[in-house]
Amino acid sequence: MDVNGDLVHGAMLTAVDVDGSTRQGGLLSTLSGAHRIRRLELPVHTMLPVVLRQLLLPVVFDALGMPRSRQEWGERFRRGEFSEEELTRLREYLGPGRYGNRFRLFDAERPFAQVAELRALNGETKSAAQLVPSVASGNNVPLFSALCEGDELLLTPGDAALWLLHVHCWDTASIKTGAEGDPQAKNGKTTGNPTGPLGQLGVVVPTGATLYETLLLNTPVRPDGLKAADRPQWAWDERPVDLGCKPPAAPTWSERPASGLLDLLTFQARRVRLFTCETEQGVRVNRVIVSAGDRLTRTPQEEPHTAWQHTAKPKKDQPHRRPRRHTSGRAAWQGLSTLLAMTLPEQGDGPYTSLLLRQIGDLQADQVLSRRYPLGIETSGLEYGTQSAVVENAIGDDLPLPVNALLAQDRWLREALLECVEQADRVARALDGLNNDLRRAAGGDPLPRDKGSRPSAQFLHSLDRTMRRLLVGLRTVGDDDGDLLERAQLAWEQSVQIAANREAGLLLAAAPPRAVVGRTVKNGDKEFVYRSGKAIGVFRAKLAEILERAAQERRTATKEAAAV
Repeated sequence: MDVNGDLVHGAMLTAVDVDGSTRQGGLLSTLSGAHRIRRLELPVHTMLPVVLRQLLLPVVFDALGMPRSRQEWGERFRRGEFSEEELTRLREYLGPGRYGNRFRLFDAERPFAQVAELRALNGETKSAAQLVPSVASGNNVPLFSALCEGDELLLTPGDAALWLLHVHCWDTASIKTGAEGDPQAKNGKTTGNPTGPLGQLGVVVPTGATLYETLLLNTPVRPDGLKAADRPQWAWDERPVDLGCKPPAAPTWSERPASGLLDLLTFQARRVRLFTCETEQGVRVNRVIVSAGDRLTRTPQEEPHTAWQHTAKPKKDQPHRRPRRHTSGRAAWQGLSTLLAMTLPEQGDGPYTSLLLRQIGDLQADQVLSRRYPLGIETSGLEYGTQSAVVENAIGDDLPLPVNALLAQDRWLREALLECVEQADRVARALDGLNNDLRRAAGGDPLPRDKGSRPSAQFLHSLDRTMRRLLVGLRTVGDDDGDLLERAQLAWEQSVQIAANREAGLLLAAAPPRAVVGRTVKNGDKEFVYRSGKAIGVFRAKLAEILERAAQERRTATKEAAAV
C-alpha cells in the first residue's frame, strides 16, 4: 500500500478463492474478482458486515444503481459476475476522475472515513488499541488480551482501515475525546454517546457461494432506486439538497436520521483521525483520536441487516418494530424461530425476520433462486457492559439454511424446522430439571437461574453439528417429499435422544449415593419426595413425550423383537 494508504489498489483485503487459494487486493480487484472469491478472510466475525456495509455494497449501489425489480435482480444473479459494462462503471467510480482519491487512508485533505487535522482539546492522542475491542484500552480490558494498555500496538494500513470502519459500526458508548471545534464537547470530553449503529442490532447477513452472490443477496430490490439526497460518506459534499446535517469531514456532529440507504450503510458514528509512524516494516498506525460522531435518531425500517421485534401497541413515540439482538450463548440455529418469521404476528407481539431474508423467500417463490441453492446465514453482535462502555462478549455464528423454509406461502418445511428447534429447547429444559431434582435429592438446592454451569448448555452444543447436517440435507426436500422429511425428523429425534441420555447418564453418575434414598421437602401443606430413581423416571417420561417419533419407533422395534 502506498504512502497515502490507497484502499482502491492497495493490499487491504485478503480473499479465499473458490479453489482454496488466498490473495490480497484492494477494493477494485476484490470487486472485479468477486465471482472467483469464496469468502473474505477477516480478523473477527463482526468484520464481515463492516466490510459489506462501509465499503463493498455502497460502492456497488452507487456505481451501478439498485435493481428495480426481482427480474432485474435475477438477471444479475444468473450472470454470476459483473458484466464488462458494470466493471467499466466500477473502474470509473473508483478512478481518480471520480472518487478514487477519496479512498486514501492517509490523505492530507480528505483521509478516508476520518477528519483531517482533528485535534483533541487536551492535545493528546491515544494508542491504536482504541480501535481494536480485543486489546486492552481504558476501561475496556479483555480478560485474555495478549497486550496491556502500556504496550504499543502497530497496525498495518490495511488492518488500520478495517478497524477504523469497525469503530464506526461497533464502537462502545464510552466517554469520547473532546475535539477542537466541537461546540458540544465539555471539559475535554463528550458524554452520552450511543454505541455504533451495528451495536444496537442483532446482525444477520445472508451469504452465497461466491462474494458476488453474497453482494447480490445483500442487495435490496428498490423499485424507485436510491433517494435523490442519498450519498455515501465519501460523497457527502455532493448531496443535491442541504438537510442541515454536519458534514462528517468536520469535528462537529449531529443527531439525525439517515438520509437513505447509502448514508445508513456508511454512517459516520465517530470522528476519527489516524496517526502513523515509520518502522522497519514500513508505515504503521500507532496513535489515534476517536471523538463523538453522528447519532442515529432511530434505526430506520429500511435497515436490511437485522430481524425485528414487532409490538402491536408500542409506547408513545415508539415504532411498531424495533431491532432484535442476539442472545449470548445460543447458536444461530436456536434463533430459527426469528429468522423464519416470514409474516408479521397476527395478534400481539412477536419476531419478524429481516428484509433481506423476506426478499430471498420472494425470489425463490418466483423461481429466481433454486430451492437447492446453498444459502448461508452469518449472525454477529457485541454484548456491552457497564452502560455499554465496555465490550463483554462477541457473538458470531453461521449456518446453512434451506431456501424453501423462507417461502411465506409454504409453511410445512418451516414448521418442521421450528419443531426440531423447539424439541431441543424442551429437552434442554428437562435436563436442567433433572439436574435440579438430583441436587434436591442429594440435600442441596437447585442452581440459581443466573449462576452455575447447566447441562443444557453442553447438550445443545453437542447438537450443533447434527442440526447443520439436517439443514443441509433439507435443501433437497420438495413439496412431494413428505416421507423424506418425516425420516429426517425421526433421525433428528433419535440423535437428540442419544445426546440427552448421554448427558442424563453423566448427571446420574455424578450424584452422591444419598440421592438414591433422597429426601422429602415440605412446601406449605404439601410434601415433595426427591430421589434419583424418581428423577430419572420423570425425565424419561418427558423425553418420550417430547420425542414422539423416536418413542414410537422404539415401541415398534420392541414389539417386533418380542414377536420373533
